[in-house]
Amino acid sequence: MPEAFVIAINGAESTGKTQLAQALAAQIALLTDVRCTAVPEQLRAWCDAQGRTPRVDEQMAIALMQEQAIAAAAQANDIVVCDTTPLMTTVYSRLLFNDDGIDAVALRVQRRCDVHLLTALDIAWVSDGLQRDGPHVRLPVDDLLRDWLMRHRFAWSVIAGQGAARLQHALDAVMPRLAAHREGETKAAGLFTRLQAQDAAAQRGQWQCDCADVGACEHRLMQARQRACV
Repeated sequence: MPEAFVIAINGAESTGKTQLAQALAAQIALLTDVRCTAVPEQLRAWCDAQGRTPRVDEQMAIALMQEQAIAAAAQANDIVVCDTTPLMTTVYSRLLFNDDGIDAVALRVQRRCDVHLLTALDIAWVSDGLQRDGPHVRLPVDDLLRDWLMRHRFAWSVIAGQGAARLQHALDAVMPRLAAHREGETKAAGLFTRLQAQDAAAQRGQWQCDCADVGACEHRLMQARQRACV
């Protein structure tokens, strides 16, 4: 069986990672004839079971649980959408405990991923019990994620927008890479043809911000970040 195509979704808390992962997996499955699944965040299940957030000495086990869940899904599916990877564990370990002991696991898993998506800070923060530290941590987490990805030379796409637009931005980021991955196969040819035509139309002159992954959306996000720091 060919190696599964793995999509990593990471981002600060309350930026729609879970909803995006589920919607993206469902849409890919609907539009193609491939086996596609979303891997849930293991930290959420751990917190629900324990009734608390993990200590510093429990971070590694959670990172490994996430890695194992992704690996198991990749064995049984053609496409895997990850509602976070161990990258989130290492970022929070650094932020909360000044601990970089999860970095090696995070790097190993990110290198296995084919596409890296970062959810933007353009949707409202919503409380979610043990899963939320507060809106004040979103910007520091976003900064740490970007720094880590740049330091390890990963390319990523920022996924912004409201409602259906957010899902469409994710599809636009993922599908050209997936089409290249599946080059020569006949599955889902109609979807890939549509997206290739869309890409060709976009390349015929639509302006894109030089420093943006999602054109003007990311440009506005960076302006808002700058205003927040003043």
